[in-house]
Amino acid sequence: MLAVMNHPPNDKLPPPLTIDCRDGDLDELLNKEWLIANGIGAYASASITGCNTRRYHGLLVAAAQPPVGRIMALATVMEHLDASGQTHELATNEFDRAMSPQGWRHLETFVNDVAPRFVFRIGDLELTKKIILAESANAVVIRYTLRGGSATLHVRPFAALRDYHHVRSAEMPHRMTFDRIDDGVVVHDRTNLAHSLYLTSTGAAFQASPQWWYAFCYRADIARGQGEPEDTYSPGMFICELADGQSCEVQGGLDEAGRILFASTHDRRRQRLAAAAAAVGDKADDTARRLAVAGDAFIVRRQFVNAPSSATILAGFHWFADWGRDAFIALPGLCLATGRFDVARQVFKTFAAWISDGLAPNCFDDDGTSAHYNSIDASLWFIIAAERYLQATGDTEFWSQQLLPAAAAILQAYHDGTRFDIHADGDCLLMGGSPQTQLTWMDAAVDDDVFTPRYGKAVEINALWYAAQRIMEHRCRGIDDGLADQHGHLAELIAPAFAKTFWNQRERCLYDCLCLDGIDDAIRPNQIFAVSLPYSPLSTDQQRDVVRVVQTQLLTPVGLRTLASSHPAYRGSYSGDRLARDRAYHQGTVWPWLIGPFIEAYLKVHEHSPAAADQAESWLSEFDAHLGEAGLGTISEVFDGDEPRQPGGCIAQAWSVAEVLRAKLLVAACREPVE
Repeated sequence: MLAVMNHPPNDKLPPPLTIDCRDGDLDELLNKEWLIANGIGAYASASITGCNTRRYHGLLVAAAQPPVGRIMALATVMEHLDASGQTHELATNEFDRAMSPQGWRHLETFVNDVAPRFVFRIGDLELTKKIILAESANAVVIRYTLRGGSATLHVRPFAALRDYHHVRSAEMPHRMTFDRIDDGVVVHDRTNLAHSLYLTSTGAAFQASPQWWYAFCYRADIARGQGEPEDTYSPGMFICELADGQSCEVQGGLDEAGRILFASTHDRRRQRLAAAAAAVGDKADDTARRLAVAGDAFIVRRQFVNAPSSATILAGFHWFADWGRDAFIALPGLCLATGRFDVARQVFKTFAAWISDGLAPNCFDDDGTSAHYNSIDASLWFIIAAERYLQATGDTEFWSQQLLPAAAAILQAYHDGTRFDIHADGDCLLMGGSPQTQLTWMDAAVDDDVFTPRYGKAVEINALWYAAQRIMEHRCRGIDDGLADQHGHLAELIAPAFAKTFWNQRERCLYDCLCLDGIDDAIRPNQIFAVSLPYSPLSTDQQRDVVRVVQTQLLTPVGLRTLASSHPAYRGSYSGDRLARDRAYHQGTVWPWLIGPFIEAYLKVHEHSPAAADQAESWLSEFDAHLGEAGLGTISEVFDGDEPRQPGGCIAQAWSVAEVLRAKLLVAACREPVE
């Protein structure tokens, strides 16, 4: 069995998660993944054995057009130690279900720290390997330190130089080669000179021995229906003679040599993470502080062609970019809870600058020249996030100068009518979309097969619509009383229409959607927002009933199911190829981010009582174990609806981390004495 052991805290950082790998089950080791990111969209990630189990795993996944344009530059390294006349392999790789070499047998511990740390033991020898990325640059450094004797370390790097969504085959047209440079080599594919990988070393000499290694297997991809093997090129190896206590480094850089000072880079990263952990307060538990640290990975800068770069929020690792909806749902937990108010302001500005016809961008093109607007709720979540920002900071100047004009433009365009047939209907409820569009967050579709059609009037969209009117009424009072009255009057019309349209008297909860085909009475989690948002169009009794139904039919230890298990369309397993996964995506799959609004609603209807706080804390405690099982120290995108609720999707999802953290802080606030 694997043990998760705590170490003494480093300043305000939570204790690092340390995995005891001795006698561990290999499959379990391969399912645990580490991730570090560097603020521009570049990252490094693999399983804790060092074996890549996804095409997305690599030691330098560079962001050529930050935070996107990702290039798998340095895929992996293979190390071995020569000591006392014997060779000891330290690398682990999988080829057609066979593990070769089997370096994991020498892996004693893995520590998920500021710089991920691997500790190998061979007799009296201990080799420690640490990995860190340059701050805001496409470069990585791997540091090796030997203790307990002397040995010769061989490090063979493998270059991929491919788009990170695709695998490389030696049979594809290529001319992989290298040139010698000071302290190392530069690797090119001469059929495509768009990017090169610079490999250098401090303390090691390079020995040329170019090789192709064939048919790397990625088991996580195979499980997702993406079973293509990969061939990868190595130009040679770095060789270093190490005495007791000595270190050497191998660095990789995209398009230029990496010149990273390990110690200073480590210290800057530690200080930033410690500040985030400290910001959540002394009463926060280790899980909350770990989530505050995990949130740093998602905060990046986006480059634009005709404008300065600015902050944004990546939706998830390994494959998501920045999405408007995800950004504004995640912003309170990632930025406000961790005291990064300057970053929050920049994120608002990033998206506000691209608002068009009242629509905030759903996503951007990779080249930063245009945006896509196929979302009905991203703009409304902008307003909710703006309200939470004002609550957290009291920054009325930023509200009046930046947020208020954007919010007013959004609501006016939505009321009058904008793209995708988004408009206020005769009953003042918001509607939009068509059978050919997917505008809400439940947007899974393959070609013309839409698994969760939600055009027309969706329940959470109108809960957001109502809350936005009340926010504007409240926040405009004293600034523009006429505008405040206008929004207050509209809210008074929306509330009864909302209850009339969505209240399911038989089940004492809310319908999910009203479209041309009629009313969708499936019990889904979207109704919880009619309670959790800052203003509710429901009566107190109705709010309690909604929370009760969601609790009894959708709540699991790791979030809310997207569909009640009693429904004929329910799918309890999120697995298989893309079609199978998309069919299950919103038909029973559990989303951990939904625990945030649920906890908020639960505390609200129970008047934030000590008993309610105890119950909420108990539910949230289930995430403690998850931080040590998939993406270490972070929270997955989804879980299976059925036991044992295996995690799936991205190993690190921004709104999962943000909303669990926010929920934990809401519970902590219930325990603070009333002044």
